[in-house]
Amino acid sequence: MDLTVPPPRIGRRRLRLAVMMGALAALVAGSLTVVTGQASAAETPLSQGRPVSASSTENGGSPASSAVDGNLGTRWASAFSDPQWLQVDLGAAATINSVVLNWEAAYASAFTIQTSANGSTWTTIHTTTAGTGGNQTLNVSGNGRYVRLNATKRATQYGVSLWEFQVFGSGGTAPPPPPPGPIVRVAEFLAECPFTHRLPDDPIVFPGLPGGSHMHSFFGNPSTNANSNLASLQQANSSSCAPSIDISSYWVPTLYSNNVPVEPTGTTFYYLGEGVNAETLARTQPIPLGLRIVAGNAKATGPNDPTSTARWSCLHAGQVNPGKDFVTCPAGTMMESYLDFPQCWNGRDLDSADHKSHMAYPVNNTCPASHPVPVPKLRQVLRYPVSGSPANFRLASGPGYTMHGDFFNAWPEAEMERRVRDCIRPVIKCGFDGHP
Repeated sequence: MDLTVPPPRIGRRRLRLAVMMGALAALVAGSLTVVTGQASAAETPLSQGRPVSASSTENGGSPASSAVDGNLGTRWASAFSDPQWLQVDLGAAATINSVVLNWEAAYASAFTIQTSANGSTWTTIHTTTAGTGGNQTLNVSGNGRYVRLNATKRATQYGVSLWEFQVFGSGGTAPPPPPPGPIVRVAEFLAECPFTHRLPDDPIVFPGLPGGSHMHSFFGNPSTNANSNLASLQQANSSSCAPSIDISSYWVPTLYSNNVPVEPTGTTFYYLGEGVNAETLARTQPIPLGLRIVAGNAKATGPNDPTSTARWSCLHAGQVNPGKDFVTCPAGTMMESYLDFPQCWNGRDLDSADHKSHMAYPVNNTCPASHPVPVPKLRQVLRYPVSGSPANFRLASGPGYTMHGDFFNAWPEAEMERRVRDCIRPVIKCGFDGHP
């Protein structure tokens, strides 16, 4: 198959099935031969069921946890960019003698395997620039509590994807007993907050100036207007969010199609522990009450403007490459907007003069010294019921690359703290109620 041109979705599914069947056959064949010094098929990997994190995920159906669940029918898949990483916490120091990579069709042609005692300082124990994909057993020699696959070059136009990431050796610890209920090892909680109203207001950038902004679409707290502050948001007796206790306010520039406003029908706000190393994740703090965060740039000058963090894609149309500007989605699909907010706080200010300087994005998978306090990363995912040519689409702020989002935190402090303690730090996927 020529992977220089995106294949139809059904073609990729067949390719995945073929790879999975080949992997199963390889595992069966491998079980008939025991090689001295290598892990036999009967061994349980030190990595299985352990907490795991990743630089990104392609979508909610391919979390990092799927790479260490022992199930060849589930997989982790990354975003469509380089580099990407996946790391597992073995619970304690271990001696590592073998790593098995069971790749899906989207594999890395260049990658390293690294170990670490603390999740921040890494030692490379294997490197290649000629990866072949498939089912690879790497004989290595290393020590550490954390083991990372660091993929530096993709072999296809997709991200990188693993059915299983297995670490063999001795040491480590058994996984902690899971809390009641099904557990998925993803550091996440979320709020689903449908559209509430539109106003040409912005209580962060233009506080006290009704009509002073371009048109915004608001989600969550229905009382939000130009005069909103923490006290007024806390007085709200309702919220569109599930859970309803989230009385925070979220807003974005309104989308127009042929000059008619279009509101998203899917409005999910994820709070995540991804994008940072294990040590940083373990010290993540609750988002402080009253914190205001702005992501993206309403004044971005083009799709190559580095200040634009917009990302547009198509729901159920993975063959359409995402971009910073609007994309053409096939009929029957929906256009999606993804926006990641910065997750490193300076520890002092709830806002700043430019509404951005008090926050920063991670650098080298940790928070910079200027912004030392990690908080959950807010990811805004909006699904708009539009498709086809984007020629007639615009945001109130301009082209698609001007997409930006505003967040005014009004979560009750105890509820935010509980979710960080029970979901983010222990790497557990929680629902609307803050429980697995």
